Amino acid sequence: MTKRKLTIAAFILVALAQLYVPAAMIFEREDILSNGKEFRFRAAPVDPYDPFRGKFITLNYRNNSIVVKSENEWTMNENVYAILTEDPDGFAQIKSISREKPAGTQDFVTAKVGNLIYNDTLQVIIEYPFVRFYMEESKAPRAEIEYNNALRDSTRVTWALVSIKNGEAVLKDVLIDGVSVLKLSDGGSAN
Repeated sequence: MTKRKLTIAAFILVALAQLYVPAAMIFEREDILSNGKEFRFRAAPVDPYDPFRGKFITLNYRNNSIVVKSENEWTMNENVYAILTEDPDGFAQIKSISREKPAGTQDFVTAKVGNLIYNDTLQVIIEYPFVRFYMEESKAPRAEIEYNNALRDSTRVTWALVSIKNGEAVLKDVLIDGVSVLKLSDGGSAN
């Protein structure tokens, strides 16, 4: 094989590798969206100092903690698996956390220990990996206003719809009273 043919072959291999990596990432996310189990995570207010940056809404969640036995000695920023269940209203809540990948269930998400609160018990605050909802930049300001207003109104229910499969999570939508924030940012109504 000539040097020219080797160069062309190497170029083709590099180009195929560059196409394969993003295609594999897209396929994995689409598989999670199509075949993963959907959980509704109840939203909570965000520190108003910087709730919106650019083209995404920063999300916080209510059921993001669990009381554990202190002998496990959890540490901040430690990677954990949060095993999930649903509360009586159908919203996700943490059933338990583990350092080992759970066997026998797909209802878990890979997360981090965000904070530890010591009282009579040890409460572990979990940082979920889905805290940013990306959207079209022109719709973002109105969506931010709708989202923050809904969180301040105790009669409204705001949640994130997340597909989870084998510990991986994809944030599908943010809903206010069952209406997508994308629709609300177009001028739709949740009432």
